[in-house]
Amino acid sequence: DDPQLVYGGGAPLYKGVDSMHWSGTPIFRRRGHEFPVFRLMCPKGKLMDGAELPFSLEQGVKMYELMVRSSVYDSFLLTMQRQGRISFYLTNFGEEAASVGSAAALLDEDKIWPQYRELGMFLWRGLTAKEIANQNIGNEDDRSKGRNLQVHYAMLDKHVECVSSCLATQIPQAPGAGYAYKLEGSDRVSVAYFGDGAASEGDALSALNFAAVYGSQTLFICRNNGYAISTGVEEQWSGDGIAARGPAFGIPSIRVDG
Repeated sequence: DDPQLVYGGGAPLYKGVDSMHWSGTPIFRRRGHEFPVFRLMCPKGKLMDGAELPFSLEQGVKMYELMVRSSVYDSFLLTMQRQGRISFYLTNFGEEAASVGSAAALLDEDKIWPQYRELGMFLWRGLTAKEIANQNIGNEDDRSKGRNLQVHYAMLDKHVECVSSCLATQIPQAPGAGYAYKLEGSDRVSVAYFGDGAASEGDALSALNFAAVYGSQTLFICRNNGYAISTGVEEQWSGDGIAARGPAFGIPSIRVDG
């Protein structure tokens, strides 16, 4: 209905674009549509209007128990690190729900490529307190025989790849696996967990483009906690966050209150 625009006839004007109108004047776009934040529960603990509980009460209790366990383990191991009893540790405080809830929605055979704040996901897949202790202490009972850095868990038998120290390297690996599942006709997906800092790496953009172009069966889960270690998001981008990048690649995207 804009008088500045001339309808192009019902088909994209050029190969590889969705534009269907001509304009006699330059029109610059800085932002697309707003991303409403998906939220099931309000701060008072009540379901939002129109929201439906997507899991049973028993499942909800299990998820909550794992969230509490994740926080307790973090507190204990962070204290050990501050005391010098282990050399390194990264906590999951405030991100427990994003990790546990997303893991609970996946199938057991879905392949996960974690970063290093997915302790809740590991707990959902069956990682035990003893295995957590073994890995962070680095003893001979550790799955990697003490050869890896702390919090670098792996559960290959549960379809969870090893945590990687190099930021964002796991993101392009996930759509590679997802593309293989597509070629095989497998009813499974690959999942890449990462944070806002990793989203600023070139690996993330390459991964999004690969997944979109080849139709990889891949789910990208980005946890935006506002900081990449000590670099705030306001120093990383000026646009509408990370979810807004998905549509630019043709990827259905959603912003969730995690």
